[in-house]
Amino acid sequence: MAISSINRIIYIEDDPDMIDLITLILTRRGFTVKGAKGGVQGLELVLSEIPDLVLLDLMMPDLDGWDVYQQMKAQAKTRNIPVIVITAKAQAIDRVLGLRIAKVDDYICKPFSPNELIASIDRISQKNRIQV
Repeated sequence: MAISSINRIIYIEDDPDMIDLITLILTRRGFTVKGAKGGVQGLELVLSEIPDLVLLDLMMPDLDGWDVYQQMKAQAKTRNIPVIVITAKAQAIDRVLGLRIAKVDDYICKPFSPNELIASIDRISQKNRIQV
């Protein structure tokens, strides 16, 4: 069971197999996960559901992850939702841009282990608990 300030998670990803895999991993740990296929659907879901956390792929054909992130941060009701980028963009410069420039909460490169994802969620949950 997830012992966390984070329970409701939206995963925005254009690969349905990745959505299924992450949903399986996280629901087994007690999280509630909704998948969104692509950036447009993902942004709509985030705006309507206001989750505790967003997992975000960067490279999507309809609306890329950075556009989704910028639109989330531009709106008062979604700007404080933590975001973990999950991407195949593994170059050091991409990671620096994500963490230092865009200020995402974490940046995980594919492929990754389930434990890496859970550890990232736990770190963000602890940080949010301290800030509240």
